[in-house]
Amino acid sequence: MIRKAEIRDIPEIMNLLVQVDMVHHKGRPDLFKGPATKYTKDELTLIIKDDDNPVFVYVSDDGIVKGHAFCNIINQPANHVLTQIKTLYIDDICVDENTRGQHIGKSLYEFVVSYAKEIGCYNVTLNVWECNQSAKRFYEAMGMHIQKTGMEMACARRSTARQLLICKAESRRLFGGFSYTHFSVLMISPIPFARVVSAEQ
Repeated sequence: MIRKAEIRDIPEIMNLLVQVDMVHHKGRPDLFKGPATKYTKDELTLIIKDDDNPVFVYVSDDGIVKGHAFCNIINQPANHVLTQIKTLYIDDICVDENTRGQHIGKSLYEFVVSYAKEIGCYNVTLNVWECNQSAKRFYEAMGMHIQKTGMEMACARRSTARQLLICKAESRRLFGGFSYTHFSVLMISPIPFARVVSAEQ
């Protein structure tokens, strides 16, 4: 079952956030400390209470949170360059490492896209670290494509540069290889704005 997160879910969400951080830490230990969470319990309390930026959780039959999706609703006003659109940005999505392969991530993603359509969003976007190739493949399989690419060149001192080379070697072992010249990918799922799907449909 997928529902909006509640305060009682915070301990299990915190555990999932650590899992997300460790994936990033293994891929980029020069940037992510690990183990850590991107939000504190107090911050999570405020986020969960914010109906304008919902957090959805996948709950097993025995009431345990097995996955989450943090959503931010972004209203881009029209200006002299950009058109006016409403975007649902997936800030964080995770499935418990012990239950992967059960299509929980697919269910969460499809639920979020359906929600975005219901509230009149033009598109769904998210960021993926280049070292997280399995996540990239998953979102591509869900129909997303690259919207823009963020690039990086290390300008570090020698000791930090050595850490980057170690990171590169470790990530090649874990993920099949990537350059520490990092491409931060923003992926986008197009939603035809002319046909918004309502909850009743």
